[in-house]
Amino acid sequence: MDRQVSVVAASSGTVQAAVAVTAAARGPAATDDLFSANELPDGLIVADHNGVVFIFNLEAARLTGMSADQVIGRNLRDALPLFDGDGRCWWRMSRPYDGLSIRTRHPERSLFLPNGTELLVTIAYVRAPRRGGPGRPGAVQRLMITLRSATARVRRERTRADLVSTVAHELRSPLTSVKGFTATLLEKWPRFTDDQKRVMLETVNADADRVTRLITELLDVSRIEAGRIELHKEVVDVAARAAKLVASRIAVGEAAARFKIQVIGTPPETWLDADKVDQILANLIENAVRHGAGTVTTVIESALVCGGPGVAVSVRDEGPGIAPEFAPAVFRQFWRAKRRGGAGLGLFIVKGLVEAHGGAISVAQAPGGGAEFRFTMPAGVPDHG
Repeated sequence: MDRQVSVVAASSGTVQAAVAVTAAARGPAATDDLFSANELPDGLIVADHNGVVFIFNLEAARLTGMSADQVIGRNLRDALPLFDGDGRCWWRMSRPYDGLSIRTRHPERSLFLPNGTELLVTIAYVRAPRRGGPGRPGAVQRLMITLRSATARVRRERTRADLVSTVAHELRSPLTSVKGFTATLLEKWPRFTDDQKRVMLETVNADADRVTRLITELLDVSRIEAGRIELHKEVVDVAARAAKLVASRIAVGEAAARFKIQVIGTPPETWLDADKVDQILANLIENAVRHGAGTVTTVIESALVCGGPGVAVSVRDEGPGIAPEFAPAVFRQFWRAKRRGGAGLGLFIVKGLVEAHGGAISVAQAPGGGAEFRFTMPAGVPDHG
């Protein structure tokens, strides 16, 4: 396939780039597709052999805050001043037109406009063939510059920093406890009674469980962000799974009157991942117990999901609820109500697991006050093979 890049100017005087992709004559008839530079998702700037800008698309204008009229026809260095992190002029350092003649591109890197705006910049050279050496690059004919916003990268770096800070904070307390109690027991074992030893070992066990939970949450977050959640579907009775979770909480000393399970109608047979459903329910019930008040009610009923049969589950408490302005934030990483314990990952994981099943989750005010977390899932079909 032969490919040809051509540049055309609109009759109105605005400059556009068009890429003409011409298929070789072998086989089916060739087709030509023209694409305007303004349709590109990234900013595009093209300068000629003299460094004069003749293409400046809409995304480049949006990212730089400059209009095409301010840039087109001007020298690239003057029209688009770029600086590295140390404040040095990137054009002066790189010398694209009179620097190394073997360069064909500059990989994406972070550069800054004079107003401090950070951009991710990639530059490619279009060179004329050099005489006397086939394939050897010659003088620069065009300089192709693409721009992308650095906002997403900055957000990822901030999230990563928050994650490291949160993990360090959450691990410090249980590990300090484990280290302190084990060191004390090893040093003064004969001095303690059996009851004292049991209390210390139970504390160590609880803190070890806390560390294990945090590591499990971090692994879940990693899988959700990478889109690698695996589902092993089977017939799941959601009401029975909720009842089992409540029974386990009652068995360790919580009041039975604190929990209520209500099944409305006859929910359909559901093919879901049982372990993931348990994790979703456990997180929501734990959240209601920890941050809510009064009775924690779990309601299971039929629902229409994506035009087909499905199940809806609501977990309600009778506490103060969640203010409407906070509702959009509760499913983000590290969101915590009133800075109460936990890494703030539970509801983010719940949302990821629900969506992996093709469902959705929301939070609203419960009918009797308090918060209501409601998720829906399609009934699903069995896995084959």
